[in-house]
Order: sequence, then C-alpha cells, then structure tokens
Amino acid sequence: MTFPTGFLWGAATASYQVEGAVAEGGRGPSIWDEFAAAEGKVLDGATGDVACDHYHRYPEDIGLLADLGLNAYRFSVAWPRVMPDGKTKSAAGLAFYDRLVDELLSRNVVPVLTLYHWDLPQALEDAGGWPSRDTASRFADYAAVVHAALGDRVRQWTTINEPFCAAFLGYGSGVHAPGVQDHATALVAAHHLLLAHGLATRALAGPQHEFSLALNFAPAIADGDTPAHAEAARQFDGIHNRFFLDPVLGRGYPADVVAAAGRFAECVRDGDTDVIAAPIDWLGVNYYAPARVTPLEDPQAPSNCPLPTLRGMDVLPARPPLTAFGWEQAPGSLTGLLRWIDDRSGGLPLVVAENGASFVDTVVDGRVYDAARVNYFMEHLQAVHDAIRAGVDVRGYFAWSLLDNFEWAMGYTQRFGLVHVDFETQRRTVKESGRYLGRVAKANALGTPPDGVGDARA
Repeated sequence: MTFPTGFLWGAATASYQVEGAVAEGGRGPSIWDEFAAAEGKVLDGATGDVACDHYHRYPEDIGLLADLGLNAYRFSVAWPRVMPDGKTKSAAGLAFYDRLVDELLSRNVVPVLTLYHWDLPQALEDAGGWPSRDTASRFADYAAVVHAALGDRVRQWTTINEPFCAAFLGYGSGVHAPGVQDHATALVAAHHLLLAHGLATRALAGPQHEFSLALNFAPAIADGDTPAHAEAARQFDGIHNRFFLDPVLGRGYPADVVAAAGRFAECVRDGDTDVIAAPIDWLGVNYYAPARVTPLEDPQAPSNCPLPTLRGMDVLPARPPLTAFGWEQAPGSLTGLLRWIDDRSGGLPLVVAENGASFVDTVVDGRVYDAARVNYFMEHLQAVHDAIRAGVDVRGYFAWSLLDNFEWAMGYTQRFGLVHVDFETQRRTVKESGRYLGRVAKANALGTPPDGVGDARA
C-alpha cells in the first residue's frame, strides 16, 4: 500500500504550544500570554511561558524528527516574536526562524511554514483584534515581512491554521484566547480571518512557492434518516465546514448559513469574497473526529453546541473507542471527508495537515509503549490511502504533534506527541508511535503492523 512519489511525511507544532521563551528575543505579549495568566482560564493554571523550550532546543527536536525518517516539519511563526507590537519588524525575532529553517534544511527536512496559529499580538487585540477589519490588513503586512526574510528557502506557506477555532472558540464560546463570548462578534472575526488569508495569499503569490490554509473539519453524522435528522446535519455541516471551505473555493458564504447568521452579511464588503477566493495550491485538512447530531423537538430551541446559528439540534456524546480527550476514533470518516472535499473543490490537492490522538503515556525503562496511538495512526493512514485509491489527490500527512506540548485550555494534561516530553526536566523520549510513523515514512508505504498492535484502541 504505497503512497505517491514525493509524499510529505511530517509532524506539526505551533509556536505558543512549544517555543516558550516568551520574554526573550524581543518577543511581545500575545493574547495567549494574557489569557493563560488569567485565573481559571487554563487547566491547572498552566501557561506557555516555557512549554517545550523549543526556542532553545529546536536542533534536538529537529534531529529527533529527521532521525525518525520524517521528511517535513510543519511549524508556525509567532507573530508577536516577529512583530512585538503587531506592526514593527523585529530582527531578533526573525533571526530565530532564520536559524530554525536553516537547521531543517541541513537535516533535509522540508519546512512547511504556518503564519498564524492563534497567537495574535496583544497590542492588536487591544486595538480591536480579529473583529476589527484592520487586523486583516496588518496580517498581510506581517506575512510580507516573514516572506521577505524566509522566502528564499521556504517553499510551502500556510496562511492561517483553523480560523474556526480562532474565531468561534476565541470570540464565541470564549474557551480560547482572548476569551470573548459573543456569537455575532465571532462571525465577524471569522470573516476577517478569511479575509486576512486572501489578502496575504494575493500579496505573496508567486512562482516556486505553494500557498494554502488549513481548515479543521468535523463531518456531521445524523443518528437517524428523517428530514429532521438531515436538517440537523445540514446545520452543523454549514457552520463548521462549509462556512469556511466554500468562500475559499470561490463559492461565497453558504446562503443557508448566512440566512441564519443575523447581521453577519453587513460586515462583508463588495469584493471581499473575491479576495478570500485567491487561488491556493493545496488545502490543509485537519481532522480528528466526526460530530454525531440529532434534532430537537423544538426547531427553535438553543443547541447544546456553542457555535453560532445552531438551533433545534444537539451534538450527541462521542461513541467509543475514544481518545483520552474524549474524541471518537472514526477513521472511515476521514476517507469520506477527503472524498467530499475533493468533489466539492473539483480536485484541489489536499494535505492532511493535522491528525493525531491524545492518550495516557508512561515512560517505562526509557520507552513509551503507546500501542493505542500506533493503532490510531495505522487506521487513519489506511483511511488516507483509501481516499488516494479513490482518486483523491492527497500529497502529505502531518501527525499532530511532534512533541507533547501546551494543549491550549487543557494545559499539559493531553499528550499528542510522537515524542514524550517531561515538562519538569525537558527530557525527550521517542514513543513507539513515532518509530512506527518513521518506518512508514521511510518505506512510503503501509506494511505489517508492529507486534502487539491491531486491537489496541482505547
């Protein structure tokens, strides 16, 4: 079961989750610094102040990735490190990523750079944040600065990671930074995030580079086949998936979602959807789990799902087997999702930019025997291969994540890494799942699973 020639095999991280060094190299505060410092916002009062200390330990971490046999590293640039006030370039901040990229290239690892993974400079949040249209313009300026510094060596560029989370969790439910709780504001923030993507893509597009953004998807599975069940699935799919995908594909915002979104259309100016639809070379697909939905008796009743526009439907508990995060393991949904995006986009190239699972990991005699995660990767890689066999143009797979790290509002309680991190000593220990993925990458093919794996799902 081989994968296409040139397939990217990698692992991903995000700046605030791994770098630490929040007060070094001229870095300014981000919304996550402020959010994590506020009492009760992050589990156990955890912060990213040190995280995995990747800022200082990146040569070791890149060495681990390369030694496993992975050929690509998806990382994000910290906007407040490069522009501490959101507007003024920092030579010291850019120098860190200059060193990081050179280290990757010295180990024959492809750098896949994400410009924004949720750590907005606090100065820009103070000026209005993503609900302010000006932030989209500031993002395009920031993108140009990073591109001018690294574009001679970085070919793969992703503008924004998961605008869904940055908008709906940051400004809607408030469980992520900056902690605003207002659905109408969240919808405006979502539009400006997508606008920022389009502005940056237009500004940077050129030969020898590939541009993308990464969207997180949750396929909607109805628990029945009545028209009411279909309506519940339509609603969830609309706000979670189509609201972000369709404008990027040039379809504009879905009419059914806009009709339920109150005054949202007022923030969309003439020409905005053309900007958002700036051509991309591939789409990053982030997938973890589907969502099971059911209709309510009252079609106007509020949903238990804290997303804008949802009425008359609820999201059901996930079905086992579950990860430690409580997320459903459903690899078949990944195959279906990739085929659906392929059909809806007319064959746009895809990269699985995030996929992975948290489990409870223990270091025993210097090893981490995480058979459940090995099984998870085995099944989800089979799902990707099934999509490729069906004709979907999938060009890469990135495990989330390279390292156990600061997992946002969950602090350090959820371990997703291919590499175990002892957060007291910063000692790294490669897990069996890392070794397994490395073997697959070296072979560019799925083979016989390791001993003891096959029924090891949690």
